[in-house]
Amino acid sequence: MKITDAQIHAWYPNTPQRPWVEGASPPHGPQFTIDQVLATMDAGGVERCIIVPVSCTGFDNDFALDGARAHPNRLAVMGRFDIDAADAPQQLVTWRDRPGMLGVRIFFMGEPWMSLLTEQRYAWFWADMERLRMPLMCTVPGNMKALHPIMDRHPDLRIIIDHSGRHPRGPKDEAAWADLDQTLHLAKYKNTSIKVSSLPSFSTKPYPFPSLHKPIREIYDHFGPERMLWGSDVTRLDWGYADNLRLFTEALEFLSANDREWILSRAAAKHCDWPL
Repeated sequence: MKITDAQIHAWYPNTPQRPWVEGASPPHGPQFTIDQVLATMDAGGVERCIIVPVSCTGFDNDFALDGARAHPNRLAVMGRFDIDAADAPQQLVTWRDRPGMLGVRIFFMGEPWMSLLTEQRYAWFWADMERLRMPLMCTVPGNMKALHPIMDRHPDLRIIIDHSGRHPRGPKDEAAWADLDQTLHLAKYKNTSIKVSSLPSFSTKPYPFPSLHKPIREIYDHFGPERMLWGSDVTRLDWGYADNLRLFTEALEFLSANDREWILSRAAAKHCDWPL
């Protein structure tokens, strides 16, 4: 089984030659380069990963795409998209023409992202994403219900929910899952899948992360293994990469061998259009 990590951030250091966005602060450290990504994967026995560029470098996807072009069998990219660019609709049409680009990733916090959820001037984006069958990795921290009316209007949108819909800087243990029903509601849309990524970050106890088993089982019961994508989000993990992987390879006894193959490999290939 070729394990695929559905989310690792990668970014370059802030230098005069390649500066970050003015005023940006390090997301999870001063850098996490392609070489560091590959070393992490190798140490964990992970064959492939999807790189998610970070906000401090603006809409620069080239760093990640250069890595994907250099390692096409191991790396691919969910890029950051400038919704307010003058030619944004045209960009979207050719978005996946670049080798290594799988789709779009949006973290719905701040502007213009919150307006994208509600304002009519952005209606073209949702319609075009549905028409193009473009995978969209996203989450709306603390407000997953904001996606409900969008999915009602565009039921064939291909949405991949990050971090099981949890707030990356939100509460931990049982409190982290208080609004899980808002996320589970989206399972009724056949093209919606969910990343069981970064989940140990929501546990105050080490492996086997006992507070995570019940919500993961609820996700499993609603989405099924064929719509669950394992991921690490390694640069913000509170616990180790290996234990994050062991949670799904060993600790969750209700998973069959076939379930694990889907969650750790085949689901990312299917929902991100990245064939094994």
